[in-house]
Amino acid sequence: MKKWIVLLIVLGFAFVGLAIYYWTTSAGNLPSWLPGYEAGSAHKHLKHGLAALILGLGCFTWAWFLSGKKTATSAPEE
Repeated sequence: MKKWIVLLIVLGFAFVGLAIYYWTTSAGNLPSWLPGYEAGSAHKHLKHGLAALILGLGCFTWAWFLSGKKTATSAPEE
């Protein structure tokens, strides 16, 4: 379980970094393998950055839920 938490945190930081990269780099300067690359374009992909930010925050949230206390389940009382 600990491995999943670490992986989700790393992915969260990667997605947040990607969001910042999308917001600060024009579409013509993105690497060609990234979605949104347009040769010679000067506009920035705000929606791609927003999607990456949402994915990053989702990874952080999932890691937070996985790191919570585990409650013991009791047998139903009759």
